[in-house]
Formats: sequence, C-alpha cells, structure tokens
Amino acid sequence: MTDRPVLNAAVEINPGADGYVIYDPETDRVHYANHTAALVLELCNGENTVADIATALEAVYPSAGRLGACVSDCVGTLRAEGIVHPAPAAADVSPS
Repeated sequence: MTDRPVLNAAVEINPGADGYVIYDPETDRVHYANHTAALVLELCNGENTVADIATALEAVYPSAGRLGACVSDCVGTLRAEGIVHPAPAAADVSPS
C-alpha cells in the first residue's frame, strides 16, 4: 500500500499518562490514543507508508510478529475519526 497518512493539522495532541489525548476542534471531540497508537500517530508524517509504520512497530515489538493488519486497522480508525488523512500526492503539491 502506498498510502502515506499525515496528521490533520487542526487536531491538538497532548501527552497523557497512558499515551495521547487528542482534541479535534472541527468536531469538538476528544480521543485517547494508547502508547502503541501514539507511536503509530507519530509515524503518520506523510513520509511513511502504512507498511513502513508496520515495519517500524515490528522492530519495537519483535515478539508481536507481523503487525501489518493491526497497523492498517489503527490507521483506518485514525482516518475515520479525522485525526489523519492521506498525504497529498507529489503531483498535487504546488511549488512554492
């Protein structure tokens, strides 16, 4: 998969005791991300594909085995909640 998720610039992220507290002012909703979901969110920088993120998590949690489906589900949830979205394709970015 070549999807490169990126954080929605409108959301506010604050560290919490068990991960991140995420506030979306567009929907006036608060979300909680545990440590693993927070790591996934950190890697949603528009440069990493979902597969890249899964590979990174497999390195952090080697005993967990293959994490592609779990990461894909996590990114899907983050996307459904409006916390991340696909990064614009290089052709979609206008030069400055």
